[in-house]
Amino acid sequence: MAEQDLFMVADEEQRMLEKTAAQFFAQHSPVDRVRKLRDSHDELGYSRALWSEMAELGWCGLHIPEEFGGMGMSFYELCLVVAQAGKTLVPEPFLSSILASELLVAGGSDAQKSEWLPKIASAEAVIATAYFEARSRFDVRAIDAVASRTTTGYSLTGTKVHVHDAVGADAFLVTATLDGTPSVFVVPAGTKGLTITRGNRIDGRNAATVKLEGVTVATDSLVPGGLAPLERAIDYATIALSAEMLGGADEAFSTTIEYIKVRKQFGAPLGSFQALQHRAARVYISLELARSAVLAAARAADVVPAELARYASLAKAKMTDAYLHSVNEAVQMHGGVGVTDECVIGFYLKRARAAESTFGNAAFHHARWATVNGY
Repeated sequence: MAEQDLFMVADEEQRMLEKTAAQFFAQHSPVDRVRKLRDSHDELGYSRALWSEMAELGWCGLHIPEEFGGMGMSFYELCLVVAQAGKTLVPEPFLSSILASELLVAGGSDAQKSEWLPKIASAEAVIATAYFEARSRFDVRAIDAVASRTTTGYSLTGTKVHVHDAVGADAFLVTATLDGTPSVFVVPAGTKGLTITRGNRIDGRNAATVKLEGVTVATDSLVPGGLAPLERAIDYATIALSAEMLGGADEAFSTTIEYIKVRKQFGAPLGSFQALQHRAARVYISLELARSAVLAAARAADVVPAELARYASLAKAKMTDAYLHSVNEAVQMHGGVGVTDECVIGFYLKRARAAESTFGNAAFHHARWATVNGY
């Protein structure tokens, strides 16, 4: 499939945006960059300089309103870019940016929006959202972290796990219960009592455990919108992740098809064997079904936002199954070389496994979709 056809766009401006993103990522962040970052033990796991270049192209603030320094474009157009990033496994903090900005747009105070949204759009600041806890199991409202009132603001105590892009973040959006009510607070990086411990994820992405021990923040750090904006922001991020997964699954499949066309066994190309043709056909069908779900979700985010939860779960459930199907078959069809570190297909497998449990796995979203639809 051609690189600009991931989302099958018809609008010429959108097609140009998608093509520009594909060319930029292929040139500046090819798949082998993942190996180089891993082998160099890069703690950040991505490049702030390259992230700034993306900001100059408008991508970091593509979905942020113009009044806050963004491009004010559609969420669908943002997904076009993120899908292309998925093709080459770009590790820059797209998902963290989406999660933080959507939360602040919907629930932040005017001062919080004015302070942080322009910085997100310009890549001046990366904000990590710390909401996941060891026992929460995808339930955003299962919060053990506690906030208590002080004479000058609030004191936060608790531990958050799997916090994306926590290392090198300039601020954190942290969930904690205040007087029994789930709440969100802005915590600047470097605040006393805040400890960041980098994790070793299978895909090499920047994620960490964030520990808060009596972290004191000012009164205006409380995000007035409460937890509902975070739940909605997670749905937006889930759709964006599904778009990224679509790009990765599509690329893994395309790479495998090219491989079995040229790799010979018993004097004939692997692709000429009917058994492999049938397996490839099944992958193609699952990808096309998942593509439709992701397309629908990306459109729904702009057109029918009231149904965001339903579409987000549909996209993530279908795309998780399709991505895993694609990469598992890719490794099998590559044969022995498919399990070696020299073969890039393994990086897609690792990313698929990490993405599987991000923002809820397939089982979680199948159940959620059924609940939302009244089954």
